[in-house]
Amino acid sequence: MNQTDLFSLLIILVAALTHASYQLSVSVLTLLSGHALSRKVSHRRVCGLAGSYTLGALLMTLLLLCSLVYTVSSSLGNTIPTAAWAAASGIVIGLGLTSWIFYFRKKAGASLWLPRAFADYLGRRAKRTRSLAESFSLGLSTALAAILFIIGPLLVAALVIATTKHNAMLLTQLAVYVLVAVAPLGIIWLTLARNSSLATVQRWREKHKWFLQFMAGTVLVALGIYLYVTYVLSVEAVTTKGIVHV
Repeated sequence: MNQTDLFSLLIILVAALTHASYQLSVSVLTLLSGHALSRKVSHRRVCGLAGSYTLGALLMTLLLLCSLVYTVSSSLGNTIPTAAWAAASGIVIGLGLTSWIFYFRKKAGASLWLPRAFADYLGRRAKRTRSLAESFSLGLSTALAAILFIIGPLLVAALVIATTKHNAMLLTQLAVYVLVAVAPLGIIWLTLARNSSLATVQRWREKHKWFLQFMAGTVLVALGIYLYVTYVLSVEAVTTKGIVHV
């Protein structure tokens, strides 16, 4: 692994951590588990529902990332034009600023900003989910609904992965992003498996929700600025220098 690959992997890790800080999938999993516990479902069954949900979210995250990587690669090739980097930087910075303002609703609890139809649908599905297949499907649906928030880090990761030339590194980057992005769901599953209370998780989310919102937005803005400086300004500077020397 050379220095370039290591630095690319670091960008992937930061983008995945930003993805993980968004709370929609966590909110729905907490709701799903809470409803199951209130129905006096067995501990083993609750863990099964949570595990199935987590696998669904993991699969959809992988599919979304692979789709973006394929779209970027097929449209732009392994060498991303400066204009594409500039556009991506602007999108990521804009999403970061939007996250500062709109992510959590300004009221008690950890209620997220979502179109009402999405929120009602996910709430009904979480309440009515009984089987592992339904839980898996809910994980897929929730990860897809979260595209409103996670498109920023996904876009950054897709652009970086699309420029990777070695298959082993490409698979490593995909694995790192997906596993880190769904890590909060794995933590909740472990909490349930240890028979610990979900109230602890919910209190932590409510206590730190503004910090998570601020950090997610800040990291996206920082990533957007980094992409612009590294892949736009640096390239223009090198090009200008070459023209001057000629």
